[in-house]
Amino acid sequence: MERSMQNFVSVIIPVYNREIELKRAIKSVLNQSFQDFEIIVIDDGSSIDIKRIIEEFNSDRLVYLRNEKNKGISFSRNRGISLAKGDLIAFLDSDDEWLKDKLKKQIEYLNNTQYRIVHTEEIWIRNGKRVNPKKRHTKSGGNIFIQSLELCLISPSSVLIKKEIFEEYGLFDEDLLVCEDYDLWLRITAKEEVGFIKKPLIIKYGGHSDQLSRKYEAMDKFRVKSLIKLLNTVELNDYQKKAVIETIINKSNILYNGAIKRGKVEDAEIYKKWLTEISK
Repeated sequence: MERSMQNFVSVIIPVYNREIELKRAIKSVLNQSFQDFEIIVIDDGSSIDIKRIIEEFNSDRLVYLRNEKNKGISFSRNRGISLAKGDLIAFLDSDDEWLKDKLKKQIEYLNNTQYRIVHTEEIWIRNGKRVNPKKRHTKSGGNIFIQSLELCLISPSSVLIKKEIFEEYGLFDEDLLVCEDYDLWLRITAKEEVGFIKKPLIIKYGGHSDQLSRKYEAMDKFRVKSLIKLLNTVELNDYQKKAVIETIINKSNILYNGAIKRGKVEDAEIYKKWLTEISK
């Protein structure tokens, strides 16, 4: 008899040149109290032997795929989504970790509410020490589109989402080097309310040198690109449209002033063009 994919979770873990962290991430999935899942590890062209690490677990739940060259986290996640067998998708960054009841509590939540996406509170570890998120990072549920314009308020590692959502709102934007999650969540939250579990169910580790957020300066540059695209591709109501335009203007002004101060003339011209076009 063919297995039912209802409540079957496809866990997608992109990885690039991480070994110790990847092992920790995989163990945290294998140790879940809910056990109906597959783990799809996407090796994004690593120079270390990721396949060997996967084989050490000797688990038929693990699926290993390799990109022949480094294609980026969006490409890797999208590849995982396209091959996922489950009706539920979960992401886990290779440097993060789930707590034992993460999937169990989220599945119970989705099965007893109208939501199709749910995220959770999280524990932050920076450079080996627990830290408290700032007020601007406060998590919540419901209609969170407006508060999500400032910065990304949903961690990919904390999400459980029905696969059908990607058919309606699209996949991760592979042209964005960073803020690809910010971009996707805005497309979804513009139309969809989000479930939220207040209990921390993941551990996010930060402070290490290979974090994408540390690799790129001026993260708002990518957020503004996403917001401009949102205006042109998603049907927003008047309130949403006004908030998006205000956010573009505010962020572009800050970027422009910063570029002028640092003598980055070419960047300043880009931000000035955004301000001119959005003000028409």
